[in-house]
Amino acid sequence: MKKQGVSNAFVAASWVALGAGMIGYIVGLVRAEMQLNEKGYYFTILLYGLFAVVSLQKAVRDRMENIKVTDIYYGICWFATLSSIVLLTIGLFNATILPSEKGFYAFAFLLALFGAIAVQKNTRDNMMED
Repeated sequence: MKKQGVSNAFVAASWVALGAGMIGYIVGLVRAEMQLNEKGYYFTILLYGLFAVVSLQKAVRDRMENIKVTDIYYGICWFATLSSIVLLTIGLFNATILPSEKGFYAFAFLLALFGAIAVQKNTRDNMMED
């Protein structure tokens, strides 16, 4: 039985989710009335979170496919993913912005993380087909 590949629709939806989350988050930061150091904090958290979830997805998938992943690396991936979410939450909780803006950043961040995970999964699946 041939393994079914990733549909083009899911690949496109994944890229759209990643792009919408990242672009929305960054446009929100550019337009925000906050100090540059605050903008830098939120931008760094976005990059940290994206890298963390891609690393975590790869480590989880490697383990599922019996590819050796050390426990320390696997733990660091989980720590980085969770800490990026916690750091964003702490930053938004203490931010002097409207609650609607806080919600916007939270959901754009989560959409970008989901998109990054899905894009990494699709990339891995497409590599397995070749």
